[in-house]
Amino acid sequence: MSNAKRLIVGPFNRVEGDLEVTLDISAGQVQTARVTAPMYRGFERILVGRPPEDALVVAPRICGICSVSQSVAAARALASVAQVRLPENGRLLTDLMLACENAADHLTHFVLFFMPDFVRPVYAGRPWFAAAERRFAAMNGEASRQLVPARARFLHLMGLLAGKWPHSLAIQPGGVTKAADSGERIRLLGILADFRRQLEQVLFADSLEAVAALCSRAALDAWADKAPADHGDFRLFLHIARDLGLDHSGRGPDRFLSHGSFGLFPAGLAADGQVRAFDPAQVHEDLTHAWMDSPSRPDADKQGAYSWCKAPRLDGRSVETGALARAMVAADPLARDLCGKGGGSVEARVVARLVELAKLVVAMEDWTKQIRPGDAICEEAPLPLHGHGLGLVEAARGALSHRLDLDGGRIRDYAIIAPTTWNFSPRDSLGNPGPLEQALQGAAVMDGETTPVAVQHIVRSFDPCMACTVH
Repeated sequence: MSNAKRLIVGPFNRVEGDLEVTLDISAGQVQTARVTAPMYRGFERILVGRPPEDALVVAPRICGICSVSQSVAAARALASVAQVRLPENGRLLTDLMLACENAADHLTHFVLFFMPDFVRPVYAGRPWFAAAERRFAAMNGEASRQLVPARARFLHLMGLLAGKWPHSLAIQPGGVTKAADSGERIRLLGILADFRRQLEQVLFADSLEAVAALCSRAALDAWADKAPADHGDFRLFLHIARDLGLDHSGRGPDRFLSHGSFGLFPAGLAADGQVRAFDPAQVHEDLTHAWMDSPSRPDADKQGAYSWCKAPRLDGRSVETGALARAMVAADPLARDLCGKGGGSVEARVVARLVELAKLVVAMEDWTKQIRPGDAICEEAPLPLHGHGLGLVEAARGALSHRLDLDGGRIRDYAIIAPTTWNFSPRDSLGNPGPLEQALQGAAVMDGETTPVAVQHIVRSFDPCMACTVH
């Protein structure tokens, strides 16, 4: 078309790691998108030849945001080789650390990464703009001044259980290295009570249980309308989403993967109107458009490649992963209402993340009460010289897997597929786009925009962590 043009957006601010998106635009819309991860990390190669226990030290340093998720995935991969099961206290304490990181991540994403885009001048005429500017303006927004300190206090849980965050060594194949006595259990409940209070007073302006119980589109709309739009930041987002039509923006592949987590979310694949079991054997990584000539060997000059990210596919198809995927696999009625038959949307991803935040904090209170001081927290986990291990985790952003092969007591092969590897993957050998590439198709681009605001919303709705993506 005569008015067709190409626009390269990036690097993105407020994104962990580096990201570029190439857009082919015509008639005011994105026609095709190519997502580029321009930073190579190489952790898979770093781990080859090392003793398997080194994965517990090296893997958490993949990322400073989801360090615990990487620790748990590495530990579970080694546990599957050693064929060891965690004692109940070890499981509870591991779940508390992982849930703490995931919950903190959900809050950080909403307050600092996602909502500030609605303070852009393009929205100055909207009826909600003044409230959004007051709450989420960079540096001076009320939300960051209230909720970021609350997040910091919440992360004291990591200090009690893990010694530090990120990059703790507290998580092991057979459990954890640090117990929680009766006094520490009381402190944990105090930390959770403070975090609950901040969420209920500021983010939700309602009880966590009321938010967790939202079960349909009608119930969500009724909840949003029962108080003024600026009564709680979640409610403000829902009014913004309604005004901008974010329920139709950023529609993904309508196939959702979850590895399962915490006993709250089952493992499975939601696709074609049904949920079925997840089979790890059906996962493969397509390298057609990745700067790789083998799964762990880089090739920066590869013809036709445009990203360091591989293209993971499940049974040959792309899948979306994240909080929305967890809800869809769990057959959550609200998630199903929000997705309909069109796949995930900007609104659905953010709603799923915040509802999950409410559910996680309630669950963490229950897990803390179940801790039995004095009971075992870790089992010995001697590793054989040879073996194959797989560790599956649900990080904040979705399905994370670590796979390793041992030969002669050393790591022969190590493979990592992170949530953003799934969501931000390039095209495969058949030309099928990754989830974000598909979601960007049809995004509006206004005249003169060099960083289209609709594109920003869609990209951030996936909460990318590019540092975890490319190995």
